[in-house]
Amino acid sequence: MNLRRCGSQPSTKGPAEYFTGNVRIDPLFEAPDPARARAASVTFEPGARTAWHTHPLGQNLIVTSGCGWVQSEGASKEEIRPGDVVWCPRNEKHWHGATSTTAVTHIAIQEQLDGKVVEWLEKVSDEQYQAASNPE
Repeated sequence: MNLRRCGSQPSTKGPAEYFTGNVRIDPLFEAPDPARARAASVTFEPGARTAWHTHPLGQNLIVTSGCGWVQSEGASKEEIRPGDVVWCPRNEKHWHGATSTTAVTHIAIQEQLDGKVVEWLEKVSDEQYQAASNPE
């Protein structure tokens, strides 16, 4: 058994290469082999978001506070709130983050495939984000 105390792992800033705006990542766990799961608590300030990305084995998002958005390519943006659980299927291109006026925090859980948990793609442009923010 391994107990990790709250605050025992340092927070990191979401890298500008993969995130827009202020994003804080707090690691929760990375299971040892042969387990493949890892998780982090991710906080997005208003207007912050991920780049488009995919996960080789999918991803679960558990919203813990605030209000945010998630969108899969070709689909409508969805609002997410505390208690919501989002399943992003394997290799589905998507992004997630805060609304333009509210922060959001979620726990992101994904599994590794051959040591990889995410494939980062292009950033969500301001135009795409605004269009997602104001669907017609």
